[in-house]
Amino acid sequence: MRPQNHYLIQYLTMMHQKSNYFLEKFSIFCFSHLRWGFVYQRPQHLLSRFAKYTDVYFFEEPVFGGDINTLHVTQTDADKVTVVVPYLQHGLNSDRVNAVLEELINSFITRHDMQNYCSWYYTPMALNFTRHLYPGFIVYDCMDELSSFKFAPPALQQLEAEMFEKADIVFTGGYSIYEAKKHSHSNIYPFPSSIDKEHFGKARTIQYEMPEQEHIPHPRLGFFGVIDERFDIDLIYQVAQQKPQWHFVIIGPIVKIDAATLPNSNNIHYLGSKDYKDLPGYLAGWDIAMIPFAINESTRFISPTKTPEYLAGGKPVISTAIADVADPYGENGFVDIIGNVDEFIKAAELSLLTLDKHTWLHKVDDFIKDHSWNNTWQQMLQLITETMIDKNINKQQKKQVYV
Repeated sequence: MRPQNHYLIQYLTMMHQKSNYFLEKFSIFCFSHLRWGFVYQRPQHLLSRFAKYTDVYFFEEPVFGGDINTLHVTQTDADKVTVVVPYLQHGLNSDRVNAVLEELINSFITRHDMQNYCSWYYTPMALNFTRHLYPGFIVYDCMDELSSFKFAPPALQQLEAEMFEKADIVFTGGYSIYEAKKHSHSNIYPFPSSIDKEHFGKARTIQYEMPEQEHIPHPRLGFFGVIDERFDIDLIYQVAQQKPQWHFVIIGPIVKIDAATLPNSNNIHYLGSKDYKDLPGYLAGWDIAMIPFAINESTRFISPTKTPEYLAGGKPVISTAIADVADPYGENGFVDIIGNVDEFIKAAELSLLTLDKHTWLHKVDDFIKDHSWNNTWQQMLQLITETMIDKNINKQQKKQVYV
């Protein structure tokens, strides 16, 4: 038994040295609460990189209202990710929904001959219709504390506990959520929001104006992202009222809140959702970028991707005291952290008066120089590969015990 075990370790060590071991062995079946075409963020950045080397299937939440229960399957042009959307009939109760989804997934796996695949979860709710599967590896990328979001299903916390039991490896979307979850799994790692520096760095040199923004006077204070229960409506309204000469540009979809509750003023401009590729163009035209999030349960553990994106674009940033923004960005002087309307106005006035930002920008660039989605993806891949090797060694050792 010893020579066999020695050979096994040598073999797996060799495979470990091959960075594409995981990519050669597995396709990825991702289950997400987010839609691929909603907002280009963490799942898209990571999975599009996997899709360069292996098949990636992105399974979305169902759409109700079809005549039959079926899957709508498309492949994204740029990322080559296969997006799978279940269309289900109206009137199905939750048990029937999960049963139908299970059947559709089984037929999809059979049709695509998915013999070796990794299940990659963004929502534990997907366990309701996937716990019967036997993937070779399970990743839980816990990017948010979903249970604290508006309309979160009551069963979410219980399902997450099950998710921790099943997952081979867990990633978190920031350090705050890592601290909250680190005792829930023995193989968990924090990966806060990263950046596509080249993409957002274009904002530093763009000279043209985006058509929808060119009529808006300066100074412009801008935000892009999802507008939901995390958005501090009162903060924006009060600043806008006290500073009518400032103009607030708000970009992004409005979800889970009534649009009628958003502040309405001549100096607040809602431009709607914009394509990811166009965001640097809008960012280039702002004087200050904002992260105006309310401090509540839904923002307790978030790590806004927009923080390093704004900085990569060379813009000064004002943010409320979101933990993963305050540390490290606020503590290092890269972002102005504010706690109320007066502090917001004071920080913005000072920023607008500071014409020479060269020293600040040099420090920002030095801080984010190693931040990239490529690095994040490569580090995740290395950890997955190491975990897989350990898992295979343990499996072989257990087999030998019973030989």
